[in-house]
Parts: sequence; C-alpha cells; structure tokens
Amino acid sequence: MAVLLLLLLLMMMRIMLFFMLANSISADAFIGVNLGSDVSDMPSPTEIVALLKAQSIQHVRLYDADRALLLALANTGIRVTVSVPNDQLLGIGQSNATAANWVSRNVIGHVPATNITTIAVGSEVLTALPNAAPILVSALKFIHSALVAANLDRQIKVSSPHSSSVILDSFPPSQAFFNRTWNPVMVPLLKFLQSTGSYFMLNVYPYYDYQQSNGVIPLDYALFRPLPPNKEAVDANTLLHYTNVFDAVVDAAYFAMSNLNFTNVPILVTESGWPSKGDSSESDATVDNANTYNSNLIRHVLNNTGTPKHPGIAVSTYIYELYNEDLRSGPVSEKNWGLFYANGEPVYTLHLTGAGIIFANDTTNQTFCVTKSNADPKMLQAALDWACGPGKVDCSPLLQGQPCYEPDNVVAHATYAFNAYYQKMAKSPGTCDFKGVATITTTDPSHGSCIFPGSHGKNGTRINGTSLAPSNSTSSGCLSQYYYNGGSFTSCVILVVLLFSAVVM
Repeated sequence: MAVLLLLLLLMMMRIMLFFMLANSISADAFIGVNLGSDVSDMPSPTEIVALLKAQSIQHVRLYDADRALLLALANTGIRVTVSVPNDQLLGIGQSNATAANWVSRNVIGHVPATNITTIAVGSEVLTALPNAAPILVSALKFIHSALVAANLDRQIKVSSPHSSSVILDSFPPSQAFFNRTWNPVMVPLLKFLQSTGSYFMLNVYPYYDYQQSNGVIPLDYALFRPLPPNKEAVDANTLLHYTNVFDAVVDAAYFAMSNLNFTNVPILVTESGWPSKGDSSESDATVDNANTYNSNLIRHVLNNTGTPKHPGIAVSTYIYELYNEDLRSGPVSEKNWGLFYANGEPVYTLHLTGAGIIFANDTTNQTFCVTKSNADPKMLQAALDWACGPGKVDCSPLLQGQPCYEPDNVVAHATYAFNAYYQKMAKSPGTCDFKGVATITTTDPSHGSCIFPGSHGKNGTRINGTSLAPSNSTSSGCLSQYYYNGGSFTSCVILVVLLFSAVVM
C-alpha cells in the first residue's frame, strides 16, 4: 500500500511539474515563421524585417545566425531563434571553447537589442547527420554553459529540432516510442531539456504523412477539416479522439517521451506547413490545400486548444516557411512551401477572419511597389522613364511644385511611378519587377502630402477597388514634358522609339 501511495505521489508531482513548466515557458501559444535563404533574389534584411512587422509576426526562426539580419531585427521586439547549422555542429560538440566563441559572436554580440530567445543546435541531426549524433548533447551543454557564463541562460533556451520520423509506431499515439537505436542520445538529451526548462523541438509535416500513407490517411484529416464523429481516429488504449494528423503526431511525441519516463518536457513545433505547388506525383500540393492547412493550423494553435493528451497546453508552432525557396533541390514541392514570393507578393491570402493576431494585414488589398534598396540608379532611371511614358502612368505629381516632387531623387520618383503602374495594373503578377529593380511591400510609402496610389489617403480616387491618383495625363498617358535632374522627355513618340525596345516591363 505504501509503495502504491508513493507511486501515486510521484505521478502527481510529475503532472504538476509539467503544468508548471509549460505555463512558465509559454502561457499562450504563438505562431512563428521559418526563414530559409535558398532564394535566388533574396530580399535585403531591412525588407525582410519590414514584411515581418507588417504581418505582425513576432517570432522568427533563422537557420543560421546571419549578422546583417540580426542587426536589422534589433529594437523590433521580434523574438528570434538562431541556429547552429549542421556543418558547424561537430566543431561545437567537440570543443567548449568553440561553443563559447559561437555564442559570443552570434548571441552576446546582439542581445539585448536583438531579442534572441532560443538557440536551435543542428537540425534533424539524428536522421540527417547521424555521425554527429554522439556529440549532439555535448553541443547543447557547451552552448548552454556559455549562456550561463553570460548570465543569459534564463532568457535563452537551447534545444535541437527533430524529425517526427524518430518516433516509431506513431498511431495510436499511446503506443509510440522513439527509435531505440537513439536511446543513448535521446535519454541524456531529454534529461538536459528537463533540467534547463527547455522544449523538445519537433518538425511536424502532415503533408508527408498523408503522401506516404497510400490513401490510409484522409486528406481532410491532414488539413484540419471538420470530420464527422464516426470518421475521427480513436486511440483504443486511451479512447482519445483525434481530428487531425498534427495533434496525433504531437501526442505521439508526448507518449514516446513518457515511455522513457519524461513527462514534463513541453513540445515546440519548429516546422510545419504545406506546399502550394508540386510535380505530377504531388497532386495535393496546391494553393488551396496550402491555404487551408496553414489557416487552420494558425487558428488551431492560437486557440490554445492543445492536444487530446494535453488539452489547453500550448503547442507553439513555426510555419515552414516565409518565402518560397526556388534554389532548393528535389521535387517541385521543395521550392513551394512559402507564404510569400521573394518580391513580397503573397502566394495566397490566409483565411484568418477573426484571428487578428498574426498575418492580420490582407496583403493582396494593401500592397505597394517600391524600389529595391540596392537598385542601380541607371536602371531605375530607365524604368522610371518607361513607367511615365509607354507605361502610361500619370507622373504629374512628380513635377516641380507638385506633392510628390520632394525628395527630388531617382529613388523616390521611381518608387512613386512603379507603384502607380502596379496599382493601375490591379497588382497583377509580374507588374512590380521593372527588370529586377522593384519589390512589393506592405508598408505604405506615402509621405507628407504625397499620397501614393493604393493608399487610403484623402486625395486618391477609387477605381475598381484600386486607389489611383487624380489623372492629368493626355489620352496617350504621357506627360507633355517631364524633367528629372536635367533629363527630360517631350514626346511620347521619341520615348517609345528609344526605350520600348530596350526596356520591356
């Protein structure tokens, strides 16, 4: 009897500790985004941060510790996860000094201005880089020791993301266990996470579970779509009902940890998403499915629903990913997980009515076309001339004495003209490029009395839902004369002959 009471007491203490730990780490679940860089025309750090801010994204995970991006994130309040790439893992796991140098350079050198809250050590090491598995826990400990020395260990957590494939026999979740080959790594890793109050990082991809199930997993179950009660998956051992793959995978991880006697380590989902495009063998990689999955995922997480095993316990999640990565190898889907194209244009608009916390801006209704920060002035001038000529943009607000004349430089004037063309063309795909010198932003570039087309300013006129500046142009859309720093054009015919063949937008 005494032994039974002792066991019950220990069980109750573990449950209490789990709830206390989960609440101390995150009372409310959050949604973040992953930021990959395999992009041929990668936006500048300032452009990336502008997009994050415009979309109310307060959590971002980097796959490295890019200095320029960390500087751009300074003083924004955005919570940042930096990462030790797999190719640096061996050095850090074998040398305390190397780990300390890494923390000094990539963390201490940026806080507190940049709000670094987590360090992800490696990525899916057990499955992607198994030869480094024996030193993974050492790497975690060395990084953590460096944080302790800097008195940063309480504000910055250390962990390592895992593929869900390390979990075997994952349904029903109550039968799940970790691949026992990795127990010599997993047990000390979980002890480290428990002792430091950190999370078990897990990458959850219902898309792949669905793809690999040979029709066993219904598409609606993978996409969080409502299921009738008789279609819900039921764990026969616990009688818990599962309405989606995401919860089942997360609970499988909880049960796998419990199988190793760890019941108080919360889970942080470091990657989850759905591709918007695929090849012929990936017929369910569509814009509609990607939109459905990510919209439902965001709503599910932010509702603090938790999982059937741990209802109400936050399962914060990072969406994979912010941008489409067109340079990634593999099937077409590998290049199409992003919420946005590299130019800032949304791949789709999430269905988040009432969410009001993240991705609150309808990017298709409130986007602007602006010059890129590193654009060549000569190319800007050529594109500006085209926009105000063959492009039939009304550039009269740029004339001396008009609202948008100042500042009198090619960047400011080109920004106005590019945006006017983009709005005139109803924001159609490809209308904000101008030979690669323009990009889309959600930040309104209007300033002072200069109200840009598409803005909600007072001097715009609504035409087919798009705000256009009052037009004083001729029927051809060309100004009779437009001067810029000594250059001018006085005839549309001349401009067409000289530029149209050279600059095709």
